[in-house]
Amino acid sequence: MPNQAIVLLSGGLDSITVLAEAIEQGHQCYALSFDYGQRHNAELAAAAQIAAKYQVVEHKIINLGLASIGGSALTDEHISVPNTLQTGIPVTYVPARNTIFLAFALGWAEVLGVRDIFIGVNAVDYSGYPDCRPEFIQAFQDLANLATKAGVEGGKFKIHTPLIDLSKAEIIQKGINLGIDYRATVSCYSADIDGRACGVCDACRLRKTGFEHAGVQDPTRYQGV
Repeated sequence: MPNQAIVLLSGGLDSITVLAEAIEQGHQCYALSFDYGQRHNAELAAAAQIAAKYQVVEHKIINLGLASIGGSALTDEHISVPNTLQTGIPVTYVPARNTIFLAFALGWAEVLGVRDIFIGVNAVDYSGYPDCRPEFIQAFQDLANLATKAGVEGGKFKIHTPLIDLSKAEIIQKGINLGIDYRATVSCYSADIDGRACGVCDACRLRKTGFEHAGVQDPTRYQGV
């Protein structure tokens, strides 16, 4: 179907920007979120509010049991979320997360007859995750067009990554130009039940620095403030 797209919507700063960008490009959007066993559901509540505000065609929240395999500070309560900057791939990396998310998006896209999938990965101001890199996106797109009925029959899929080469400040500025209210988003790895951010995790650090460098007042609600 022309001008329709699947958008991966986490409820965070990057994903709302991607949704707004896809709509700006003229797409009617289906939003896809995941309850994958993360530490809190505040971001899913934010995703639902964002999907409603932007009047997506449909918003699905898929339940995944990634906590059952653990291996990440975001899915294993025995691994603490670090509050200092880490080198290398951090413990907040969730094994194969974006591969799994994109696979679900691909399946839904094939069912709907949609060929465009948007994801808010970034390879500039990010935490070093291997599944946020351009080579991963290209490899998954190649796989999508080899491993699906639609791809084999000529209906080529495109994985859109409009933020991949932008700094966090540039992403925020793009969002401001698109009229986004970032107060509705939750990025923190350790947000409380009301969605208030811890202010010290890697996601909070990147977000705060992004607003500072963009020259935009940080609208984030912080715990204890």
